[in-house]
Amino acid sequence: MPVAIWQKVLIIFIECSLEVVEMTPPLLPSSKKPYEPIDIDSLNKAIDTVKTALRFFTPGWPIVKRGLREVHVDLPIMYIDFAVDRVHYDPILKAPSPKGRPVRVEREIKLEEIRNAIEKALREAYVIEAAEFREPEDAWVIPVAWKKMIILHVKVSRDGEEIVPDYGLTEEVRRHVDL
Repeated sequence: MPVAIWQKVLIIFIECSLEVVEMTPPLLPSSKKPYEPIDIDSLNKAIDTVKTALRFFTPGWPIVKRGLREVHVDLPIMYIDFAVDRVHYDPILKAPSPKGRPVRVEREIKLEEIRNAIEKALREAYVIEAAEFREPEDAWVIPVAWKKMIILHVKVSRDGEEIVPDYGLTEEVRRHVDL
């Protein structure tokens, strides 16, 4: 078939398929759970769970991300064999940086020095007696502070009994370090 005939067939097909059809998209099933009131006792239990677990938190091996001239360091905080959160490290202050403020600097770093600084900060850290609730995870989030800076968010199950690992960070730790 010559090209001109294919073009005509294509034009006719396009013209025919431009017919306007009014459709209503199908409804998706609701992903919302039925309302469950918050149990204040489970909140208090979640705070106590983090207070008890805090002394068992240890810094993992630093995860170093290098740019063209800058470096950024995060330390996973480990509980048993799982990461619960990451602490940003400030190489200039040689101390943790507050949550939400990762530090990127042009400076050489010493990994053992970083671990020692975070170990010291964890010994001085304390649980803030407050929480937020994250619905997607169905878990409490308890802040942990050092020198009045929040450095960690620890997730605890809805009933307040179990620490919920950060599975994504745990996988990142296992990719970077042999445990």
